[in-house]
Amino acid sequence: MSDDSLSRNEVEELLRSMDSGESKPKPEPAAKAESKPASGNAAGGGAKSANKPAVRQRVVAYDFKRPERVGKEQMRALQSLHEGFARNFGASLSALLRTIVESKLISVDQLTYSEFVYSLEIPTCFNLLRPKPLEGNWILDISPSILYPIIDRMLGGSPTSDSTLKRPLSEIELRLTSRTTNAFLRELATAWGNTIELDFELERVESNPQLVQIVPPNEVVVLVSFEIMMGKARGMINLCIPFNTIERIGSKLTNNSWIGYASSKSNDSTQTQIQSLIAESQVELVVNLARSTIRAVDLINLQVGDIVTTEKDVHAPLDVEVAGVGKFTGKPGAYKGNKAIEVADMVRKESLP
Repeated sequence: MSDDSLSRNEVEELLRSMDSGESKPKPEPAAKAESKPASGNAAGGGAKSANKPAVRQRVVAYDFKRPERVGKEQMRALQSLHEGFARNFGASLSALLRTIVESKLISVDQLTYSEFVYSLEIPTCFNLLRPKPLEGNWILDISPSILYPIIDRMLGGSPTSDSTLKRPLSEIELRLTSRTTNAFLRELATAWGNTIELDFELERVESNPQLVQIVPPNEVVVLVSFEIMMGKARGMINLCIPFNTIERIGSKLTNNSWIGYASSKSNDSTQTQIQSLIAESQVELVVNLARSTIRAVDLINLQVGDIVTTEKDVHAPLDVEVAGVGKFTGKPGAYKGNKAIEVADMVRKESLP
């Protein structure tokens, strides 16, 4: 029997529908595997099955040129990490330039390396970084629209939005730019310190990003974009992180090890470590003999030999302050010909209600 032939149940169902005056389309060959009811109103059963809505599955297009290799948790961790970095870098840059500089995280995206390179303007300040101990290279791109105003500020000028030049940096400008780059890398290493200790090394600076090929064009990279605002001038700073350089530390980004504000209780080892660090510190020790209040006219007429009366008893213990904070009480005396103070008791803080 050929594949297009009808089964016995399908022929009987077709004859019943013709007798009742209803027309029923010929079932598809794929429907032969379905079981048909042998009793009851077959035509009515066919109408119910025809009106039953088909189950549709949601199909999502997948672009093989842009595979989603970075997980959502890792992207959220990178975003939170660089949000704190942006604030610290803005403060560091403000101190360096002695003017108000705002730094804001714009986005954290994943794309291919070729898309990142061809999205940049030429010329630009394209810094090739080596994040030791990680393998591979990172890219720090500073837009000329904010870089030249920063250089103008360093040289004593007033930065404006019209100070952008379409040329590569000179040797002197590269030396000045290195101060901004070093501030960026210093804050970046601090921000990544809770995840992994990084030591950034600047390998070289290029003006044409298309001449630098650190990964294959279709390799996935994480692009972290910051907006820098200084007066009327503003521009972008892009940090390109190839995913293959942070792939082996991906678990550290997903287990919330990047959170640096989690509080923890101190233990004996941490207290001992803190004591060893501050043991050689020098502090100021002050002994207050007495306190009194006098009029300004009396202060002006005060001469040698005058006596200032106080309410403090001569036998009362003296207050001993350490770095401006009252810590002890003591008795005055002498030791080997020098004025001395004997610590009598510690000042106990009153318990809060």
